[in-house]
Amino acid sequence: MAAREIKSILATDCGSTTTKSILIEWRDGRYRLIRRGEAPTTVEAPAEDVTKGVLNAVGEIEDLEGRQFLNDEKDGILVTEDGRGVDMYCSTSSAGGGLQMTVAGVVKSMTGESAQRAALGAGAIVMDVVASNDGRLSHEKVSDIRRLRPDMILLSGGIDGGTIDHVVELAEVIRAADPKPRFGVGYKLPVIYAGNVNARTAVAEELEGTAELKIVDNLRPVLERENLGPARDTIHELFMEHVMAQAPGYAKLMEWTGLHEDGVWRNVPIMPTPGAVGKLIETVAEQLDIRVMGVDIGGATTDVFSVFDSEGRPVFNRTVSANLGMSYSVSNVLASAGMDNVMRWVPFHMDEADLRNRIRNKMIRPTTIPQELEELIVEQAIAREALRLALVQHRELAVGLKGVAQERTIGDAFDQSASGATLVDMMALDLLIGSGGVLSHSPRRSQTAHMLIDSFLPEGVTMLAVDSIFMMPHLGVLSEVHPQAATEVFDNDCLIKLGHCVAPSGPVKKGGVLASLKLTMPDGSVRTEDIHSGEMKLVPLGPGEKVAAEIAPAKGLDVGEGPGRVWTGTLEGGVVGLILDGRGRRPFNLPEDDGERVEMLQKWSSALDTYPERFLSLKGDR
Repeated sequence: MAAREIKSILATDCGSTTTKSILIEWRDGRYRLIRRGEAPTTVEAPAEDVTKGVLNAVGEIEDLEGRQFLNDEKDGILVTEDGRGVDMYCSTSSAGGGLQMTVAGVVKSMTGESAQRAALGAGAIVMDVVASNDGRLSHEKVSDIRRLRPDMILLSGGIDGGTIDHVVELAEVIRAADPKPRFGVGYKLPVIYAGNVNARTAVAEELEGTAELKIVDNLRPVLERENLGPARDTIHELFMEHVMAQAPGYAKLMEWTGLHEDGVWRNVPIMPTPGAVGKLIETVAEQLDIRVMGVDIGGATTDVFSVFDSEGRPVFNRTVSANLGMSYSVSNVLASAGMDNVMRWVPFHMDEADLRNRIRNKMIRPTTIPQELEELIVEQAIAREALRLALVQHRELAVGLKGVAQERTIGDAFDQSASGATLVDMMALDLLIGSGGVLSHSPRRSQTAHMLIDSFLPEGVTMLAVDSIFMMPHLGVLSEVHPQAATEVFDNDCLIKLGHCVAPSGPVKKGGVLASLKLTMPDGSVRTEDIHSGEMKLVPLGPGEKVAAEIAPAKGLDVGEGPGRVWTGTLEGGVVGLILDGRGRRPFNLPEDDGERVEMLQKWSSALDTYPERFLSLKGDR
């Protein structure tokens, strides 16, 4: 079926707790989101069949639309060529814990990190990185692999033509561990070998009879280049063949996904949910030729995705902070960030014991949502730290290739990390997308914008946006087979633009003017705005409204063109407006005095209309 003939598309995302379905149709010359449904995921007992949750979620759309999307027996999705049902059905999944992998590399900071990037980019949760130089004895590595029981293992190491001893030793560790998969009985664990071509025969001999070995091109054929594509493609393939095929009900679901093309049924593979989100981020960055960062903050994990330049070409990276979340992992956020860092974002005086008890209650009852404004503010304070820490971890993995010969100073000789500089450049970032319950479902969109700015600290000119109802996974898998539909729904229904954030970066003097803006408004009038040190300001500018702008930074400050240089271009508003952030050098420090801290937070909240002023003033009077 030609792309133009596809008029109706159904997509589902089978999450760990909820299965979400969306209906996309061709309306008025473009693809639009029509309906959304959801139901509890049914991969665990008593149902133990993921398709039951899918049928329930699609059945909700069927009831709302008054049309038939399930077959006559109500045990499958109706994908036909005669106008009944839909023209295409696709799905993603993270049910059952998603795709869990262990990766292995000869040198932890080189091939180990390359293997980690390949697995993370494919949508996996990396449970462990095994390396020849990771400090563990062989029996400890064997014990850890057995205990973790990954869905598959990615083995890499050595450049093509180099020594084979170390990578063969890693294969021996895997053989000794003889790990058993989480799902299924009587089948061998998939192992992908993406290392030195000279070691293929020796690795195959070591793992014969122990694992289902798949050999692909080397991740690092030479030190100066990564080749992650073949390994990522194979991870997706094995995820479908081995992991999903063994999970309850997925064999049926894999038969349902697809479309009729030229009279022949074409299957559309199921993708891991994070892999689909990453695919969409990559697609957006490529089509718009911009630098993009996205974050998905969930109950147990926080995923960060980015596309930044490395040696003149865009590079995609994804990290999973498996211990940073807003429900199951909320206590880990407190432990990792520290009580002082969480409390610093609460814009009123609060007893430390009270905050600690609130976090404990959230951990005990992870599915609850805030019922009072005070609870919401505390939860959003925790979210700021979870997002900040996730970005720190992302910076550490999204780096240039280590081990590559570079021109170095004598000081670099004592810095072991100097060869792997981070690719994350907030000044170059064009679009920052937030997703996940605490961001997508904030009562006020200004709260979402405020959280993103406080935690990610964008510099220069950055567009802020939020995923309206968390449909990025659906659109990610759809972009593989129908990029036009995915892009149009992403632009029109998924992405809610909050507005541009303008943040001069560099050393600031207290009370000074950081930058002056000259704005030519939509009605032709000219408006000037100053960004003062330590202040935040909101300029009313609605969705789709654009202004021609000149931004003149103070001496030594940068808004994207270099220190002291004028930035000219177009600024766009959103549901929040044009946000001016005058807090200067990143990261900024809040006052140590509690009274001054509260006063400053309340001033910023008032400027962005984040929380009701009357509530904050009452809290401040206590």
